[in-house]
Amino acid sequence: MLDYLIVGSGLAGISFAEIALKNNKSIVVIDDKSQISSRVAGGLYNPVILKRFSEVWKAEEQLVLMEDFYNTIEAKLQTKVNFKLPILRKFFSIEEQNNWFAASDKPLLAPFLSTKLIFKKYFGIDSPFDYGEVLHTGYVDTSLLLDKYQAYLIEDNLLLQESFQYDTLVVNDDFVEYKDIKAKHIIFAEGFGLHSNPFFQDLPLDGTKGELFIIKAPELDLDVIVNTSVFILPLGNHLFKVGATYNWKDKTDLPTEEGKAELVERIQEIINCDFEIVSHFGGVRPTVRDRRPIIGTHDKYSPLHLLNGLGTRGVMLGPAMAKDLFDYIENSKPLDPTIDIQRFYIKRK
Repeated sequence: MLDYLIVGSGLAGISFAEIALKNNKSIVVIDDKSQISSRVAGGLYNPVILKRFSEVWKAEEQLVLMEDFYNTIEAKLQTKVNFKLPILRKFFSIEEQNNWFAASDKPLLAPFLSTKLIFKKYFGIDSPFDYGEVLHTGYVDTSLLLDKYQAYLIEDNLLLQESFQYDTLVVNDDFVEYKDIKAKHIIFAEGFGLHSNPFFQDLPLDGTKGELFIIKAPELDLDVIVNTSVFILPLGNHLFKVGATYNWKDKTDLPTEEGKAELVERIQEIINCDFEIVSHFGGVRPTVRDRRPIIGTHDKYSPLHLLNGLGTRGVMLGPAMAKDLFDYIENSKPLDPTIDIQRFYIKRK
């Protein structure tokens, strides 16, 4: 009998797979690549919500766990996926500068906001009010990470590349049966695919569509991530990833003309040089209205667990939430009430 059957191999699924394997648990992962939000994500990690100059929930703790997680992954896969780069917030006014310095005085934000303005001029960007630097930032190449991790799982016969058939799952008191597999626990880490899951589909998981570009801008001289209303991330060879939009109505992964127009307009607000759109893609992020993940165990079926709702911050949240769920299942360590699935079950009763 397996310890864990894991449905989904995006950031949530591989985060749980890795902590389970690290603790000598037996696993099998099932994935049909139908959910692409982890793969097309910007992959940025940033401990500050720059729109409001506020701290990301439990940012310091998440950064520590994230660092250890990606270091371990890189050593295991012999592949670099974590790239540390400064994020610079371009200021559009003296008022924004003042708000930055006010925020940097707050105890929770002080470790993450530099009090030294960045005066450097990057060719292709007008910056009369300079930049503020966010500390402890960078990005993870999520597409490369998922490709390499899934290949690792395949090599060890731990990945079934197929759609999960919910009506085939037999739930017993203390284990599940799926086709010829028996497992003590099943972890559903399907992202927005949760809406097809009959065991959890009544939960208030929303989907927020994001669209991104890869652009080519030969004149843009940039070796940092610039973040304003969108981010611009240098990829090398004059290529840049740019994103992202937020659409709460469209639940498809298809790029749209509306998203394209919005991104073009925002890029033109930041850079003043020519650019070419090389590729345009989209994905639906699994988000929750209270801006917290949904983690925990089904209220009726104890072998069924959920790891979902990582939203726009899967790179940071994935390792921390996987650890919390693993500790909850294996060591009965209580979950933070703000992420516990019970917050929705209690409201329902």
